[in-house]
Amino acid sequence: MVGAWLLLSLSLGASPGSESHQRPDEVIADFETESYGSWEATGDAFGPGPAAGTLPNQMDVSGFAGHRLVNSFYGGDGSTGTLTSLPFRLDRNSISFLIGGGKDRDRLGIWLIVDGKVVRRATGDNDHPGGSERLRPAGWDVRPWKGKLAQLQIVDTATGGWGHINVDKIVATDRKPTMMLEHATRTLTLDHRYLNFPVSNGGPKRQVSVQFPDGTERKFEIELADGPADWWAFLDVSTRKWESATVKVDAIPSDSHGLPAITTSDEIKGSSYEEASRPQFHFSSRRGWLNDPNGLVYFDGEYHLFYQHNPYGTGWGNMHWGHAVSTDLVHWKELPIALYPDSHGTMFSGSVVVDSLNTAGFQKGKEPALVAMFTAAGTPFTQGLAFSNDRGRTWEKYAGNPVLPHIVGENRDPKVIWYAPEEKWVMALYLDGDRFGIFESENLKSWKFLQEVAIAGASECPEFFPMRLDGSDDPKQVRWVLYAANGRYRVGTFDGKHFSAADEVLELNHGNCFYASQTFNNIPATDGRRILIPWGQMSFPGQSFNQMMGLPVSLFLRSTEGASRLFVNPVWELNVLRTSEHRIDEAVTPGGNVLRQLQGELWEIDTTVNIGSAKEVVIDLRGVPLRYDVTTETLSCLGKSVKLPTQHGKIQLHIFVDRASIDLFGNQGEVYMPLGSLLDSNNRSLSLTMIGGEGSVKARVFSLKSSWR
Repeated sequence: MVGAWLLLSLSLGASPGSESHQRPDEVIADFETESYGSWEATGDAFGPGPAAGTLPNQMDVSGFAGHRLVNSFYGGDGSTGTLTSLPFRLDRNSISFLIGGGKDRDRLGIWLIVDGKVVRRATGDNDHPGGSERLRPAGWDVRPWKGKLAQLQIVDTATGGWGHINVDKIVATDRKPTMMLEHATRTLTLDHRYLNFPVSNGGPKRQVSVQFPDGTERKFEIELADGPADWWAFLDVSTRKWESATVKVDAIPSDSHGLPAITTSDEIKGSSYEEASRPQFHFSSRRGWLNDPNGLVYFDGEYHLFYQHNPYGTGWGNMHWGHAVSTDLVHWKELPIALYPDSHGTMFSGSVVVDSLNTAGFQKGKEPALVAMFTAAGTPFTQGLAFSNDRGRTWEKYAGNPVLPHIVGENRDPKVIWYAPEEKWVMALYLDGDRFGIFESENLKSWKFLQEVAIAGASECPEFFPMRLDGSDDPKQVRWVLYAANGRYRVGTFDGKHFSAADEVLELNHGNCFYASQTFNNIPATDGRRILIPWGQMSFPGQSFNQMMGLPVSLFLRSTEGASRLFVNPVWELNVLRTSEHRIDEAVTPGGNVLRQLQGELWEIDTTVNIGSAKEVVIDLRGVPLRYDVTTETLSCLGKSVKLPTQHGKIQLHIFVDRASIDLFGNQGEVYMPLGSLLDSNNRSLSLTMIGGEGSVKARVFSLKSSWR
C-alpha cells in the first residue's frame, strides 16, 4: 500500500523504473497446478493445493487469472495457516499480483520478507458484512531491496467473518505496478445540482465519503468504476451550490480513472426509465437498488412511497430512504432522498404518520407534520424519529433519537398507527425469531410495551391495522390484522391494550415475488379499503437499477368457512393504463385458442372460465404457461401452486402482464399470486386453450400503456 500523497506523481507518469529498456516480466507463481510445488504450507487454511475458483459455502470468487488461485477459505473462515515461497533474488523493480478477500494488514495478506523482516504488505478489501470476493491488481516498488534475497509469505491468521485471503498471478516486472492509494482525495466546486459517480457493476467496492465545509459528511460504499462506467450514481447537492466538497476514497488503484471522473451536472447522467427490461407499471427506482416499501402514507392528495434504497449500487447496502409520490398510485415522481444514514446507523424500515394533533410537537406551520419512525441499524439497532413540515419534501432527524433503545436482537421495522378510541399511537415492532411486540405512546417519543405476539414461520416488517369484516359499519365487526414480511398473518381483536388473535396463521400471498409489504396510513375512512404495496423481489442483471415494487392492491376482510381472511384485488386506479379493449365470449374446443389474435407486450386480462368437460385450462402469457388442473382444483405458474376452487363450475382470473412479472388474482381476490420472471421480449402472444374437453370463456382483455410515459 502507498499513501495518497503519491497520487499526483503517479498520475503524472512517475515510474519505479527509469531504464529505457525494460526486461520481460518473470512469473514468480501463477498457481495453475494442483499442488503448491516448492511453496511451504502450514496450518489448514490453504488446503492441499490451489483452489479451482470458489470453495464450498463461499461467495463467488472472480478476478483471478487462469483456472486456479490461492484461496485460504479452505474449511471456512475459521481455518488458519501460512504459505511461504523459497528464497529468490529481487532483480526487477516491482512485484505485481492479484489480491482479494478479507482486510486485515496484520493477519491477512501477502508479505514481502527481506533479511528476516516484513518490508511490504498487501491485504484484501473486506472488513465488514457484504463485500465482494473479486480479486484486484496490486503491487509494490521493491527497488530499495534490489539484488537481495527475499521470500513471499501469504498469511491467514484471522478467524471470523472475512477471515481469509485470495492471491494469484505474482509477477516480477520492471513496469510500474498498479498500487493501492490509501485515502485518495479530490476537491470539487459544486456548481451544478448533482454530483455524479461512475459505477462498474460487479467491480470492487470502495468506501467513499463526501465532506462539506460545515462538517456534514455523506459516507457510502460504491463499486467506483476504474475505467468506463456501466452507469452513473448521483448525490443531490442542490442545497449546497457553489460550496466546495472533498471526495475521499479509502483505497483506489493508482491507475484508476474513478476519482478524476467524478463530475457535477444539472441533469442525471445516462438514460432514465427507458431500459428494455424496465417494468412499465411496477415502480422501480431511477438508479440503484430498492427493497422494502417504507412509510406508506396518504396526505394532502398525495400517496407517499418511501423505500429501502441503495443510491450508489445495484446490490443491497448503504440503506437510505428513497422517496416517490403519486396522486393516483400509478404514476410516480421520485423526490430527493428522505433519510440518510447517521451516527446511529443506516436507515432500515419504518413507517410514517400524519400527526394531526401535533402530539410530538414537531408542527411549525398550519399543516400537520409528517413523522417517520425508523430503525437505525447501528450497533445496536434502535428506533428513531424524523419529521417534515413541507409535505414530505425535506426531513429533519429528532435531536432526542433514539426514542426506543435497543430491546433484543435486531429489533426493527416499527409500524405506527393512530388508535382513535384512546387518542394514542400504537406500534408493532419486530423483536426476533417469530416474535413481535406491541407498544403504545401518547407523543411518538415515549413508548410503553403492551404485549408480545408470535406468528409461526414469520419474521420482520410487521403490519398492524383494523379492518371492517365484510364491510360492516358495526363497530363490533372490526377486526385487527397482524402480519409479517412473508405475508403470514393472524386476525383478532384489539382493545387498545391487548391483541387477542385466532390460533390459525394464514397466508396472504402464494407467489414468488412478494416480501415486506406495507399498507398506507391515513387513507380516508370513506374509502373502505386498505391499500398495500409489496416489495417485488425481482433482479435485473446488468442494469442501472435493481428490484421493483409490486402492484398496489386493495385488501378486504371477509368471512370464509372457518376463518376471517384477507382478499386481495388490484386497485381500481390501474384502469388508467388501459388502451384498447378486446371482448371475448366464446366456446373453447380442445386445442382451440380464444386469444390467438392478440399480440402485445403489456396486458390486463379479466376472465371467467366455464370449465365444462375440460381436464385442464392453459393460459400462455408471452411464453409463461399458467395452468389450472380441474381434478385437483390447483392453479400453477412459475413453480408456484395454490388451490382455487371452482364456483358453480367456473373460475375467475384477473391477470396483469408486465415486462418482468405476472400478477394473478383468483376468484375475486380469494387467491393472490404475484410472480416475477423476465419475459421474452420477442414473444408477444397470448393463448387460452383447454385440454381433455371443452368449455367456454368470457373475458375483457386490455392492452396497457406504460406508467412512465
